[in-house]
Amino acid sequence: MRKALRGFLSFAVLVGTVGATGASAGAATAAEPAGPVSRAADDGTATDIKDRILAIPGMSLIEEKPYAGYRYFVLDYTQPVDHRRPWKGTFQQRVTLLHKDTSRPTVFYTSGYNVSTNPSRSEPTRIVDGNQVSLEYRFFTPSRPAPADWSKLDIWQAASDQHRVFTALKQIYTKNWLTTGGSKGGMTATYFERFYPRDMDGVVSYVAPNDVVNKEDSAYDRFLENVGTKECRDRLNGVQREALVRREPLEKKYEEYAATNGYTFDIAGSLDRAYEAVVMDYVWAFWQYSLLSDCDTIPADAASASDQEIWDSIDSISGFSAYADQGLERYTPYYYQAGTQLGSPDIKQPWLGNLSRYGYQPPRNFVPRSIPMKFQPSVMRDVDKWVKRHANQMLYVYGENDPWGSERFRPGAGSRDSYVMTVPGGNHGANVAGLGEADRAKATAAILRWAGVAPAAVQDDPAKAKPLAKFDARLDRQDVMNERELRP
Repeated sequence: MRKALRGFLSFAVLVGTVGATGASAGAATAAEPAGPVSRAADDGTATDIKDRILAIPGMSLIEEKPYAGYRYFVLDYTQPVDHRRPWKGTFQQRVTLLHKDTSRPTVFYTSGYNVSTNPSRSEPTRIVDGNQVSLEYRFFTPSRPAPADWSKLDIWQAASDQHRVFTALKQIYTKNWLTTGGSKGGMTATYFERFYPRDMDGVVSYVAPNDVVNKEDSAYDRFLENVGTKECRDRLNGVQREALVRREPLEKKYEEYAATNGYTFDIAGSLDRAYEAVVMDYVWAFWQYSLLSDCDTIPADAASASDQEIWDSIDSISGFSAYADQGLERYTPYYYQAGTQLGSPDIKQPWLGNLSRYGYQPPRNFVPRSIPMKFQPSVMRDVDKWVKRHANQMLYVYGENDPWGSERFRPGAGSRDSYVMTVPGGNHGANVAGLGEADRAKATAAILRWAGVAPAAVQDDPAKAKPLAKFDARLDRQDVMNERELRP
């Protein structure tokens, strides 16, 4: 059992700060681990939970926000810039904590990007009726070291961030832990499990791409040739093609749009490159965020559509602000990782003929040239091999019509109690609730079991599994990264 394995995990030495505790790097020293938490403290009655959290070395409060039935904290946690050399400097990483009760399980959530500072609950958190810790991914502002040494942005360093947060909070939240995330967050959950397999009791990963061989992307091409219906594909392909046929008048419109909004294109290199990047994302972005039923919103006869209709369709799906400097800046850490470790799609789109000038542009084109990048092809192969051979209590959920699922994680013969499930007709927002009835019950039962809170009736009959907490329209709003660019 994973829980038994954790007995071998010694709590890591927490790194304290000396001097400034802001984002600027300062000297770090090894602090003694906090002493064992008493049984009285474990039940949450001895000391206020906020005081217990803030007693963790390196943890500081930004604000507490009220929410009925919970305590919600926005926090900063002092992390080493380099976990291999913690004395080389620190930075402040943003953490949020939705506290319900220390007697409940805890879900560790990450989007792989920024963290929201408003209370929300991931699907597994609702299923197990638990606490939730959410972590901002390193180098997404404000959780960025200053100055930024980009060589310290990699999947092992990020997993080590999670490991330190878990190690610190596990002394308070002693029950079972699950990790979860969607898209890049689902990738992040997988990488955390690969490097620290004894930390979590289960992994729930949503719509997580797995680009094992970056130069081999034919799976995406096959997907786009067959997804949905021919009528829908023809509509999308026609609009995308017209946007390149009418490049001259539509780029004039783009110039006016950019001038009005103060957009610049230094990173992409030119307005023309940015324009084409938006257009090239159009078909992919539709299937990522839309449903087959949304095809009715796409002009049926693109050749007869007005320039404004073509513009509006591209803008509503791809977003003409996406590849302006102002749209790219926030996502520099993603493009850096895509171009150094994660990989990225390079799709052909043959229906465009010779209309494309640049093809699918690589991540290097969307990162400032002052930041050096070199791709590491062995990193994703290592993770993929590990999942095939060692996945234990891991659930992957994908959407049938989501292009990112074309290259997915597949636990192999060496895995145990692990599953891959697909939401019929689902997009990049696929979740357990959208699965077919049998898969939904099986997945829910597994999550409850891994969290250690499966009711007796569910243990006897997994078909009876359902979330333990009632749906809350505000707290359980779905978190889908709908930012239009081709990003997981």
